[in-house]
Amino acid sequence: MFIIAATFTIYEACADEFRRAILENAATSMRDEEGCLTFDVCEAAADPVFFLYEKYASEDAFKLHLASAHFLSFNRASQPWVREKKVERYSLLNM
Repeated sequence: MFIIAATFTIYEACADEFRRAILENAATSMRDEEGCLTFDVCEAAADPVFFLYEKYASEDAFKLHLASAHFLSFNRASQPWVREKKVERYSLLNM
């Protein structure tokens, strides 16, 4: 399993727009991408910070996500809203 953990710090005035867009992106990913197994969107209680936890069947499945029309549209639209972005890649360890 291939895991993405992403943290977005959003300009406060843009938080509502970002929230709507990221939830739509997550829902579309789960609905349309066979290799997208989990796409959780979390929001900090006090600050305009969003944490994403995404699980893909493989790194290739994640690459398909990055090339999808809905992701490219979200990425373009959200760039002006994002003050800081951190993306980390992990492999899920089996027990």
